[in-house]
Amino acid sequence: MPSAADTPAGKLPLVVWVLAAGTFLMGTTEFVIAGLLPQIAGDLGTGVSHAGLLITAFAIGMIVGGPTMALATLRLPHRLTLVAALTVFALGHVVAALSSSFTVVLAARVITALATGAFWAVGFVIVTAAAGPARATRAVGVMMGGLTLANVIGVPIGSLVGQYTGWRGPFWALAVLAALAAVFVGRFLPATQQRAEVSVRAEVRALRQGRLWLALATAVLIMGGVLATYTYIAPLLTDRAGVPAGAVPLVLIVFGLGALGGTAIGGRLGDRRPMATTITAATVTALALFLLIPLSTGPVTAVALVFLMALAGFTVNPVVTSLAVRFAGDAPTLASALTTSAYNTGIAAGSALAATALDSSLGLSGPVLVGAVSATFTLLPLIALALTGTRRQARIVARRTTPVPVQGDGRAPVSSPH
Repeated sequence: MPSAADTPAGKLPLVVWVLAAGTFLMGTTEFVIAGLLPQIAGDLGTGVSHAGLLITAFAIGMIVGGPTMALATLRLPHRLTLVAALTVFALGHVVAALSSSFTVVLAARVITALATGAFWAVGFVIVTAAAGPARATRAVGVMMGGLTLANVIGVPIGSLVGQYTGWRGPFWALAVLAALAAVFVGRFLPATQQRAEVSVRAEVRALRQGRLWLALATAVLIMGGVLATYTYIAPLLTDRAGVPAGAVPLVLIVFGLGALGGTAIGGRLGDRRPMATTITAATVTALALFLLIPLSTGPVTAVALVFLMALAGFTVNPVVTSLAVRFAGDAPTLASALTTSAYNTGIAAGSALAATALDSSLGLSGPVLVGAVSATFTLLPLIALALTGTRRQARIVARRTTPVPVQGDGRAPVSSPH
């Protein structure tokens, strides 16, 4: 894996793009299930609401499994961890595609989520160190862009394929692509061996950093705000804004494009001005959501504000992830996993509160109000971070692993990030 010094100025190492492709696959599997629920429910003989547990199970698997798998694989070489995660990911989809039992499919989803958590935890650490201090946030933005691109391309394609092949078709496709990704990672990432000083104690000790918890709180609140609104955006668009039901997928693509643009903006600006970028983006997100309440009665303004919400909201994510890894110093793996858990906690909590608000007297405005309040509260940990400073005693993860020669491929061993 090339280091930052080996990569031409302005370019990111190949490993960043490889891991972005992996996050694309894992983001697709997390969200494509929503478009396949009716088919899955009918095929497995259960109700649609019960089938929705497949989404909940994945989220819980990510929340709990990310930190757990990060600690469990702490002493393993990074290449081995990534290959194992992709392999388990592929096998989980094979088991689900072959099964006619809802319980088995549910268990396969949990196992798949555990593999996803391990991949993301290690992946964020690798791209941060491989890109170097000057491009760390940009590298994180590219990797997270794979997740965002999954919403724009992977999920619609997966849903479309499922209409013609049944819900098992996308599962088989994801299994094959993940297996190919495992082969690619195993071939092109050099093997490395963790130093003995890397320990669970060192990782847990990093959790004493107050700034780390401020970054995690930001991740929960911003994602909770955006996803509280996004989860119930379809009824808002059709029943309030007058958008035809057939055009809702197009609006969701607009949301995805805004999220992709925001991730790119955060990645570009976050290294130079992390606090100015995040505080501005969170403020714009809150304003867009508050404006969506009175201005969602027209299709043009509603769609424009949905785009702005995604653009501003997702600008925060790569910056916060990069800061969390930086605050952890030489023990970043658990912090990276906790950041992923924080995003999923925001998704789960935001959508749950939005459901309660939707059933209240607030009606269709309820989820948007929940999102606006959550986005506003995001400013609190961000302002606290700005006051305490992000640079003081903060550094990018040291590249301290010991290279292990890879036999038979003729490549010189290269150091990998801790």
